[in-house]
Amino acid sequence: MEYQEKLSPEECHDMNDIRSEIDGIDEAIVALLGRRFQYVKSAAKFKTSESSVRAPERFEAMLKKRREWALEQGLSPDVIEKMYRDLVNHFIHEEMQKWKQEPQMNSTSN
Repeated sequence: MEYQEKLSPEECHDMNDIRSEIDGIDEAIVALLGRRFQYVKSAAKFKTSESSVRAPERFEAMLKKRREWALEQGLSPDVIEKMYRDLVNHFIHEEMQKWKQEPQMNSTSN
């Protein structure tokens, strides 16, 4: 889902306008997270071991990049890191479950 801003923050006339815009943004964020999760599940077919599912080096590099993006947007890098750490740990758990359920794919993938 793509978010289409109806009113800029400066154009909002009241709290209903603001809440409506925030709800639209949050709906788009949740939809994008759902799409991200589809890619995570699809990645399981390319993993050859539990360590490749967990990919600790990639995880830390991803968190570092999200911290940079947070700073660029004027957000707290600590808050964004925590959010992504929690989210991605959940996704890793889900990916691990999928990976364990499809052992035939694990032996033929990279």
